[in-house]
Amino acid sequence: MSTRRLTLGFHTRVPFETGRAAEGLREGIELFRIGEQLGFDRGWVYQRHFDNYLASPLVFLPVVAQHTDRIGLGTAIIGVRYEDPVLLAEAASTADHLTGGRLQLGLSTGQGGFDAAFEQPVNDGREQSQHRLETFLRGIRGERLGTATGPDGRSLDLPLTVRGTSDALPERIWYGGGSVESAERIGRQGLRLMLSTILTGDVADYNAEQRAAIEAYRAAHIGPHPPRVVVSRSVLPATTPELARRYAAYDRERRAHGPAVSRPRGAVDPAQVAPARVASPRPTGRAMTMSDAIHGDPARVVDTLLADVAVAEADELIAFLPPEFGFAENTRLLEDVVMHVAPHLASGRTP
Repeated sequence: MSTRRLTLGFHTRVPFETGRAAEGLREGIELFRIGEQLGFDRGWVYQRHFDNYLASPLVFLPVVAQHTDRIGLGTAIIGVRYEDPVLLAEAASTADHLTGGRLQLGLSTGQGGFDAAFEQPVNDGREQSQHRLETFLRGIRGERLGTATGPDGRSLDLPLTVRGTSDALPERIWYGGGSVESAERIGRQGLRLMLSTILTGDVADYNAEQRAAIEAYRAAHIGPHPPRVVVSRSVLPATTPELARRYAAYDRERRAHGPAVSRPRGAVDPAQVAPARVASPRPTGRAMTMSDAIHGDPARVVDTLLADVAVAEADELIAFLPPEFGFAENTRLLEDVVMHVAPHLASGRTP
């Protein structure tokens, strides 16, 4: 790994137990405030519909901005498949103004299975997302979206554009990729690339596959803004024997059950929504591959990250906070990442 500075972020789904949504949101705000004090460059939130997680990131983040001063405020991710692209462009512009230009807008196809709830026919979410993304990008760039019509149906001389756009926001738009092919497409679209803890398909070498995706993205990238890449990892430095046991148990459950394992009390079991995708992270012919949780003593965690060929190529590392962890656990985890891991990533040396 080079000695360049690696931007450091954290990722929370702003989880809450059933009946405690308001408290969960307040804890989410406080987590950003603490993250800023600890020195994190960015905090990221996920959009999850119909569950015990944050559903409206562009409402939440401007509130966070009122309690913080400098930390970047990101969405990782908003699912475009169920978003009206014009309304999304308007909401994102408003949120960027209200956050003082700190918004990092991460988008992707998002979780499916909710077509009927959004009054849509069953559709290919990827194709629909790309169509909506195209309209959104035109809107966020202030380009013409159409022409108004009068009561008689005739076109009026009133070209329609999103007003009040944030001029700098188009440079801060990210898109989630899960394969080399999707990373290459994101490069051709001139967007920033987000790589999560999950890749599409049966991948033998997770880190090498992500490095290949980064290389394909950078080779294909076009547009006026420089390419940028963020990768996410489950980073769990154990600074006490109790934490070592806790993190090891989490890792065992995660390996056995995949994304379904970590959720707040009362949350929906993801296997009920998409059982073929999340039943297990490691069956033959699996639909997705998860990265390993990186846990153990801090030196081992640092060594693992320094040897990670995808992290070495990235511009930012996001530490993923397990959704099942409570506020105190997540606060402790952020503290340990900053104190025992981050300085050694910057220097390229093992503690």
